[in-house]
Amino acid sequence: MKVEELVDKVASGEVKLHQVEKYTKDKRLATEVRRKALEKKLGVSLENIGHYSIDPEKVIGKNIENMIGVVQIPMGVAGPLKINGEYAKGEFYIPLATTEGALVASVNRGCSALTAAGGVRTTIIDDKMTRAPLLKCPDARKAREVAEWVKANIDYLQEKAVSKVTRHGKLRDVKPFIVGNNLYLRFEFETGDAMGMNMVTISSEEIMKVIEEEFPDVKYLALSGNLCVDKKPNAMNFINGRGKTVIAEAVIPREIVEKKLKTTPELIAEVNYRKNLVGSAQAGSYGFNAHFANIVGAIFLATGQDEAQITEGSHGITLAEVTPEGDLYISITMPSLEIGTVGGGTRVPTQREALSIMGVAGSGEPAGTNAKKFAEIIAGAVLAGELSLLAAIAAKHLAKAHKELGR
Repeated sequence: MKVEELVDKVASGEVKLHQVEKYTKDKRLATEVRRKALEKKLGVSLENIGHYSIDPEKVIGKNIENMIGVVQIPMGVAGPLKINGEYAKGEFYIPLATTEGALVASVNRGCSALTAAGGVRTTIIDDKMTRAPLLKCPDARKAREVAEWVKANIDYLQEKAVSKVTRHGKLRDVKPFIVGNNLYLRFEFETGDAMGMNMVTISSEEIMKVIEEEFPDVKYLALSGNLCVDKKPNAMNFINGRGKTVIAEAVIPREIVEKKLKTTPELIAEVNYRKNLVGSAQAGSYGFNAHFANIVGAIFLATGQDEAQITEGSHGITLAEVTPEGDLYISITMPSLEIGTVGGGTRVPTQREALSIMGVAGSGEPAGTNAKKFAEIIAGAVLAGELSLLAAIAAKHLAKAHKELGR
């Protein structure tokens, strides 16, 4: 079939969007056919969407379906930011993909102040990926019996189920929740440098097979019972964590606050208390912070992370206080930073290049170290963003900055 004829058939609906590859045998050509069919049917030009360097052969079927091209987002860098972490050590440039004017400049200013103060200290508190399948039991006592059996057989389930489907995932614990005759098993896995959702999903399904064999009167209903919790605002992850739980903190001398940020430690601490803590409490927010999501979102888009998990990445607390010496102590706590340096969107060449800017593309040695290094860099960048925005609000410079850079 000629290309023009295929475009007509797709535009008319005779050939479905997902069927085009059957006729072209070429994913790049299929992408062009779908785009041209849309242009013809809708009477629009998609010229810019059709300019890209990504190879459709490598992403269709792995990262995208019904591909017609790409959306380009401007990417800038902030930094250098000095990080004194357990995995990230040295100065780093942070890639930020955004269309929000003033964001990169603001993070860059925070990086400058933090680096001048000696850098950011980062600490990883926990590292796990979770999945919480739902089992329907005859009654609550049976649910408790199953939960106790699962808790006592973690090593058995690793050998019998998890090791069958992954070489990298390790089941480390389970937290059961019982509601009536419903049993939710929140499994916790180690997933190396991968964010790990596919890994833990496949592993959890294998575990369900073992449980149903052991308890024939228990019915496996859903692979996710919504206590994981994935891609939704929630208290579970805020309290118990998911992905990397990481803290970034710094002490900034008064003279740097006054010279670089044009305000005082006292004003930043007061704005943080009244805005991020009291204001967020009044709003019923899980984000006791100024704008974690801005920085997390820009890094996620730049580096091929799951953009829906910006939701949990926005959870967290910013603290600021004046030290006995009159300097500024500031910290951010991120309980649920779900990121990886292998798999998923990190395979896309542009996103992999962005990861390489920070020296975290691909697997670490040993496994898991690259993802932890990446988490520390993100936390440092978030701290820079929080510091800069709080200072701008305290100095009443926020509107001015957006007038100059956001219009």
